[in-house]
Amino acid sequence: MTIVEPVDTRTKYTGSRVRRTEDPRLLAGRGQYIDDLTVPKMIEAAVLRSPMAHARITSIDVSRARELPGVFDVITGEDLAAVAGQQPVIWLPIPDQRIAKTYALAVDRVRWVGQAVVAVVAVNRYVAEDALELIEVEYEPLPVVANLDAALAPGAPKLYDDWPDNVSGSHSYQFGDAEKAFASADVVVSGTFDHGRAFGCPLEPRGCIVTWDSFADTLDIHLSTQSPNLARDLMCEVLGVPVHKIRVRTPNLGGGFGNKFDFYGEEVIAAVLSRRTGRPVKLIEDRVDSFFATSHSRDQRMDFEMALSNDGTILGLRGTAYGALGGALGTVGAGPCWASVLTCMGPYNIPNLDVTVKVVMTNRSPYGSYRGWGAPKGNIVHERLIELAARELGMDRLEIRRKNLVAPDQFPHFSGAAFTYDSGRYADCLDLAISKVEELGWLERQAQARAEGRSVGIGYSFHIEPSAYGPSRIMNLVGLQHSGFDEVTVRMDSVGKVTVYSGQINMGQGTDTIYAQLAADGLGIPMDDVVVVTGDTDSCPYTGYGTGGSRAAPLGGAAIQRATGRLQAKILRVAAELLEASADDLEIVDGQISVRGTSGKSVSTRDVGDAAYRRLLDRLPEAEMPTLEEVDVFDPPNMATSYGCTALLVEVDRQTGMVSLLDCLQAHDCGTVINPMLVDGQLAGGLAQALGGALLEELVYDEEGQLRTASFMDYLLPTATDIPPFHFYHQETPAPDIPGGIKGVGEAGTIAGVSLVGSAVDDALSDLGVAVKRFPVTPPRLLDLIRDAQSGKEGSL
Repeated sequence: MTIVEPVDTRTKYTGSRVRRTEDPRLLAGRGQYIDDLTVPKMIEAAVLRSPMAHARITSIDVSRARELPGVFDVITGEDLAAVAGQQPVIWLPIPDQRIAKTYALAVDRVRWVGQAVVAVVAVNRYVAEDALELIEVEYEPLPVVANLDAALAPGAPKLYDDWPDNVSGSHSYQFGDAEKAFASADVVVSGTFDHGRAFGCPLEPRGCIVTWDSFADTLDIHLSTQSPNLARDLMCEVLGVPVHKIRVRTPNLGGGFGNKFDFYGEEVIAAVLSRRTGRPVKLIEDRVDSFFATSHSRDQRMDFEMALSNDGTILGLRGTAYGALGGALGTVGAGPCWASVLTCMGPYNIPNLDVTVKVVMTNRSPYGSYRGWGAPKGNIVHERLIELAARELGMDRLEIRRKNLVAPDQFPHFSGAAFTYDSGRYADCLDLAISKVEELGWLERQAQARAEGRSVGIGYSFHIEPSAYGPSRIMNLVGLQHSGFDEVTVRMDSVGKVTVYSGQINMGQGTDTIYAQLAADGLGIPMDDVVVVTGDTDSCPYTGYGTGGSRAAPLGGAAIQRATGRLQAKILRVAAELLEASADDLEIVDGQISVRGTSGKSVSTRDVGDAAYRRLLDRLPEAEMPTLEEVDVFDPPNMATSYGCTALLVEVDRQTGMVSLLDCLQAHDCGTVINPMLVDGQLAGGLAQALGGALLEELVYDEEGQLRTASFMDYLLPTATDIPPFHFYHQETPAPDIPGGIKGVGEAGTIAGVSLVGSAVDDALSDLGVAVKRFPVTPPRLLDLIRDAQSGKEGSL
């Protein structure tokens, strides 16, 4: 007798390469961004910025600007401070940290080039810009501390007179006995690793349109932001307007990269101008503004050492991460610098730690969010030190990694500093990457190139990505002054179609698509029957932290799965009444509901919608409430840790210092993969940004605090010709604390890229014994390094 198993004919969207639902409208030019919007009676503002890195403001004369035809209003820092509070800081991970706050407009002192001093609002941006040229500001120059060394030097000029020095705060984490581990070690390797200052450069600069209705005392804000609920809350704090009277709407976002997570002074300036003039005010930064006023990041020095035994076992890690903050704290304060210390042990089992974060004020633009946050700098520490140790011990660098990786049976694994990793198969991921390097023929390509006298190297970097930033109670304990949960509403209407309302923001990562995939699978309906709505604090639910920290898929996705599970149960109960059957025996397949395993009578989700909304008397079960809607709030008990091993093939031209990227692959594990195509896109985009940061991008300041790379002529972004082919290979280790097993992936690509380039360049120049320690690895720096190594000097950059 042959037993035929029933065939599951249901459409399954999760795990499929579904094209992004948002693309057709955007590709057709039908997207709507901040600068596309106009509202009745709107006027436009512009900002006058300080040309001085550090100075007292001795006088401001705005009389000529006020007289210019078309000008509605001009405000100074004193005007604004009379009606608005200081700019908020939401992340304070360092106990007793000194808070260097500021107002949206400087009041009596400027502390970085580009700090906002005066704002003008006029009939249009052109008139506003003309008015700026009529404003006269007199400054009394003050001594400048333009970099970390200058700020920490004994007797250095102070940015804040009531502070004893320029250190905003310092905090250490100890685990085990680091002193004993280093005393007993066979080998100790050390390095001082510098990462230059950078920022995200979204295609669309920041902007807002603010309407302050003085009769209703309400604020209606169109804002280019990743975190509309956070912006609403912080606007409430700064302006004293109750949250329920503030509406934030976010149109399409032309990229975010963390830059649009932070809360900026320009939103406050626009709101105050709108209140004073009684008109809606648009304030859009131009590209010059963005170089000075959009959050900078990455600017850190990592001074660390690692202790090992002769067999390559890591015994301990200790050191200090110095963050070169700006003239005031940004929205996230020292958060990214703190995160670099919490990730500096990476995927390795390091039993003894003594690590410190120290953040220092400098006369530079404020430090804020950028994709990857602190993890890229933490990755530099563990990956660069492991490769230095392999060289010192004469061991294979991959074997040292394998020996020290956390094993599957050691999860959950406490890292030694705040984070607990949830799950992983790290050694399997490493082996997957190694096998793909061999399959792609890299070893043969390298051997052939070297035989021809060319310098070709292979680099490796293993990263961990703390994702699903959201355990509110945990994050509150480590200094986040805000919640991290996620909330969704899933509603089926009277004709059986579904709308998912989320507080997350779609900024190119495909949130609308994956949410529709999850909702369709959760309800058993066609994906075309699902619409996703985001970007309006009045109609969409509250999302505490916003879109950042690789939260959208694990938190929003988990909430959708839980909500659709409950909603499906109600749909089946209503359908059971219509079919005169038991709900336990029913299933939904592509929107049709029938008894499982039969081909008899069925009803559609449209029939169920009709019963729940319209024909209640004779079709809706008496015990059921009308309508079909479920709300879910998900606050995970722990973060979810994604991870991956990346390999890079490069060629170094020893005559010019140019590094050519030949090929790149990443073996990656983000738990359950919702949409492989979108995951690959996230990894590729992140790697492109990281490789740009490793080789090209740097915001360079001179000794007077002047930004010397303030345009795309000097601040170099990678182009398609600079980026190598990418190959991605996935394994899936579900997240145990997230329904559906989903881990985040939005920042994974950015984390490994910088140390990866260092590893590959070292390998290409292995005969010289160089060790790259300063990033970006620009051609002049690398050429100096090569020449020093050839002349017998210490070969480290």
